[in-house]
Amino acid sequence: MMFAVVYEVADDGSWHARAADLPVFSCADSREEVEREIRAGIAFHLEDELREGRPMPVQMAHDAGMVSVDVPSVVVP
Repeated sequence: MMFAVVYEVADDGSWHARAADLPVFSCADSREEVEREIRAGIAFHLEDELREGRPMPVQMAHDAGMVSVDVPSVVVP
């Protein structure tokens, strides 16, 4: 199964990841490490859902992109 994951680098250089459709979060020192951790977290969450008799989460369709925004100049009174 495929799940959307958002990766962010923090001010201190650490990496954070969150599954877009599941309550799964992780942080680590590198992008590679946080990807391993989020995969493990998602697998653990899915295993727990099945063990508890809950239905398997549905994969959501996502489309991510970048947008350009014109930042207004600051008006000083």
